[in-house]
Amino acid sequence: MSETLKIFVGGVPVGGGAPVSVQTMTNTDTKDVEATVNQILLCEKYGLDIVRSAINDEADAKALKEIKKHIHVPVVADIQYDYSLAMWALENGADCIRINPGNMKNKEDLKKLVSALKSVNVPIRIGVNSGSIATDVIDRFGGVNAKSLVSSAIMETETLEDLDFRNFKVAIKSSDIKTCVESYREYSRLKNYPLHLGVTEAGPYEEGSIKSAIGIGTLLLEGIGDTIRVSLTDEPYKEVIAGNYILKSLGLNKQGINLISCPTCARTNGDMITMVKDFKAREPKIKGKMSVAIMGCHVNGPGEAREADIGLALNKKGGIIFKKGKILEEVTRTDAITTLIERITEIDNEHN
Repeated sequence: MSETLKIFVGGVPVGGGAPVSVQTMTNTDTKDVEATVNQILLCEKYGLDIVRSAINDEADAKALKEIKKHIHVPVVADIQYDYSLAMWALENGADCIRINPGNMKNKEDLKKLVSALKSVNVPIRIGVNSGSIATDVIDRFGGVNAKSLVSSAIMETETLEDLDFRNFKVAIKSSDIKTCVESYREYSRLKNYPLHLGVTEAGPYEEGSIKSAIGIGTLLLEGIGDTIRVSLTDEPYKEVIAGNYILKSLGLNKQGINLISCPTCARTNGDMITMVKDFKAREPKIKGKMSVAIMGCHVNGPGEAREADIGLALNKKGGIIFKKGKILEEVTRTDAITTLIERITEIDNEHN
């Protein structure tokens, strides 16, 4: 796929070959500054890049100014219909405005908003989903499907293009994975604006993470997508965790550990499940990227896992630490995870 245009949400580049960013949306009352800030700061600990908050009234919009004093990521103001809320959010430091231009019935208001956005170089996020398609478009394409979603997205896009405004990204979401994938594929064939990927209303953590991994992962593997949100019926920080897991699994993470561990079998030496849980509980935060393997026997590691940057393979005596398939040292079962963590930290410090 060709590169999309690059925009900036605050200081975070989106599109144009920039690293794929991870987003979430707060579920606090935005005007409750303390609760909103605390929720965002928790998400930051798990690798949040961009946050979105609903702006339902003037008080929400004005709260953005105080919220931004205490956080370290840009804020997207989520607006439904009301031009004045978008303007208030912009005045109070919003780094991006999420609207559907077609929902703003007064086109003069849209022109004023676009003019204001141009003056401060703040982008728009167009958000098209199954519930935002106009009735005539649904009728024309025989229901809510990829064709009607893309048609709606193109209309929203062209509304902004007609105002000579191209500083925006586009989300085309459905709760149906196949519809999502087909929609993004078709839109990316027609336009080169940065794309915000997500399967909307994906469900609770387990099911929603799997649905999102299939939909988002499929598109990212095809080179489609510039920023992602895993939409879950759960706490926002879990969306961030899931989003970063998707990026790690595809090698698209900016930093952190991609853990490889075997599913266990009769050859497994030791309690692999407990050892992996121990590692996850103590997983070091690293500055670079690293592939780490924890394997239950010598067949899986350093054999099958020889490409890991560093790894642990259990044996009858204890285990071995290996690097790119080469054995470095023997370890006791008791010290195995601690030694692995020490070697990870050493390698990270050497290279970063």
